[in-house]
Amino acid sequence: MWSNVLYIDLDTGEHHTLDRSDLFDKYLGGTGVATQLLLEECPAGIDAFSPENPIIFSIGPLTTIFPCVSKVVSMFKSPMTGEMGESHAGGRLAMAMRFAGYDSIVIKGRAAKPSYLSIHDDEVKLKDATSIWNLSSVEVTGKILREVEPGKGRRSIMRIGKAGVNQVRYANVNVDTYRHFGRLGMGAVFGSKNLKAIVISGTEEVELPDMPAYKKMYSKLYGEVVDTEVMDKYHDLGTAANINVLNRLKGLPTKNLKQSHFENAESISGEYFADNLLLRKIACSNCPIGCIHIAMLKTQFQKGHEFEVSHISYDYELIYSLGTNLGITMGEDVLRLIDRCEQHGLDIMSTGGVLAWATEMYERDLITPPDTLGISLRWGDTDNYLKMIDRIVEMPNKFYQAMAKGTAFAAAEYGGEDFAVNLGGLEIAGYHTGPASIVGQIVGVRHSHLDNGGYSIDQKASSKPLSDEQMVDKLIYEDYWRMVNNSLVCCLFARGVYSEQNMVDALGCVGIKKTRDELEAIGREIFLAKYKFKEQEGFDIDKVSVPARFFETVSQLGMVKEDTVKNMLKLYRKKTGI
Repeated sequence: MWSNVLYIDLDTGEHHTLDRSDLFDKYLGGTGVATQLLLEECPAGIDAFSPENPIIFSIGPLTTIFPCVSKVVSMFKSPMTGEMGESHAGGRLAMAMRFAGYDSIVIKGRAAKPSYLSIHDDEVKLKDATSIWNLSSVEVTGKILREVEPGKGRRSIMRIGKAGVNQVRYANVNVDTYRHFGRLGMGAVFGSKNLKAIVISGTEEVELPDMPAYKKMYSKLYGEVVDTEVMDKYHDLGTAANINVLNRLKGLPTKNLKQSHFENAESISGEYFADNLLLRKIACSNCPIGCIHIAMLKTQFQKGHEFEVSHISYDYELIYSLGTNLGITMGEDVLRLIDRCEQHGLDIMSTGGVLAWATEMYERDLITPPDTLGISLRWGDTDNYLKMIDRIVEMPNKFYQAMAKGTAFAAAEYGGEDFAVNLGGLEIAGYHTGPASIVGQIVGVRHSHLDNGGYSIDQKASSKPLSDEQMVDKLIYEDYWRMVNNSLVCCLFARGVYSEQNMVDALGCVGIKKTRDELEAIGREIFLAKYKFKEQEGFDIDKVSVPARFFETVSQLGMVKEDTVKNMLKLYRKKTGI
């Protein structure tokens, strides 16, 4: 039904569009199609900063049509891990791609000078970005582009900050101010291509083959989203509600995972943010939930009543990464750190991880003031962490150059690998719940907690014990079905709404007839295709090193045993065939 792929060559500025129904008919869209495009376009073994490394964006067959189908999948070779780079973002981008008439976009090459892409329907131009290339603020870049580009109301603006320009390996791509392609370093790949931003808008309308069936299905899904309790938590406190919950369960990584409980959690909890700092809630396009929580931070910049007011989005992972993981005790200070990372265009989860590792290194005298250029690292020291964030972006010496490449690289250079808290080369999400979370992030195609929700399997096991094999079976089920979900591309927050049957029925409304078993088979095929790319780039599960820290700190399920993790990995490989 929709199968247009826009190919752009930054070397020449040329572009063309192809009908790739061969891919969309077989893999639906989203992550399924993006994976095939990555296999087609990314030569084996290239450097992530090679002009040949593609940047791919892909939407799905339900995009803009049903509630909460508001995400875009991006794919590239990651400069962080050297293998599969995949990140998802909301905002208005999915809508803008649909209205512009593009179901996937493939960008290759390197522009001769700092540039940005302007895409409005079939008008695709590479424009000069020299004047905005070195702007210190992602926010200001967005404001300037909004003034000079058309498409208001149907427009999305992606852009990078100084971290991407300087090719910090965990630089992100900001999408419409409050959303991001956050993980695995796509911002650095933008920077390597001299690509500052992409603006997309369009005027196409969406036509459906069976409007009565569509309206009936839309009403059903909308009702499940807004009239049941499935989505309430995301609107109320948002994911920040997890701070107090995981703290009580001893599943909250704290101070570089030296602890799984934070004594000051209450003052940086979702409840504290909502009661004292929350300004408003906003939503991605085509979503009735409004899960994006925006806080207001007042900062005095001059004597008297002279204040700067910043609007800063927050969620659980950001509060964990720059809060509990660094021993920060006040919500206002967490916001200061989030804001600094946002302005530079840094992935906050990786930034928090590398800062936590550095703090423990300093605490153990394994790095000294000459390494940090005079900054004393102590848990909870917001002012010095702000200085560290600036220097990670500036990279003024060898130590900061190492930090800009991530925790795994820095630890290989300076030591502390036993407490360099990463899995597969990526700093972990904010869960120390048990073995399923650890194994899930190792085997996950992008080493993300969102690949298979291992943390939620641990939480189920806390009330009803599960064997190693039962945990692995649940991980595999999630791995396959989340491939389907991410090919449609539904927001994972709405996974309770988009059940197997609802996916089948929703696809039927747009003329795509698939059975439940056919969808599961597609999910498995996409999963194996991703592992084909990962293995092509050198990934081997047996060679993944699990830092000792994971087995030293109590989790929600008690102490995790190394033998349990090894057994689960063995079972996983046997059952999936990877």
